[in-house]
Amino acid sequence: MIEASITICNKAGLHARAASKLVKVAGHFDSKVQIGQDKMVDAHSILSLMMLAASKGTELKITVDGHDEQAAFDAIVNLVNNRFDEDE
Repeated sequence: MIEASITICNKAGLHARAASKLVKVAGHFDSKVQIGQDKMVDAHSILSLMMLAASKGTELKITVDGHDEQAAFDAIVNLVNNRFDEDE
């Protein structure tokens, strides 16, 4: 299991389009991916991710557990660090 913190760094935060991209990336892997702060949510659920209301600068905990956890973790961190591939 991998546990780490990530910071939402894109201007609009974890809005609908960004959450959709995160769900798509998480869906490419078999590992269980959870993201949150006090409450952890399934990264395969766009509604759950949007309920986090994570704006720019929000630090979120991420846990990834499964046989492809490292690849899943790396892909998610890359997506977040690349500001969800959005122009700012």
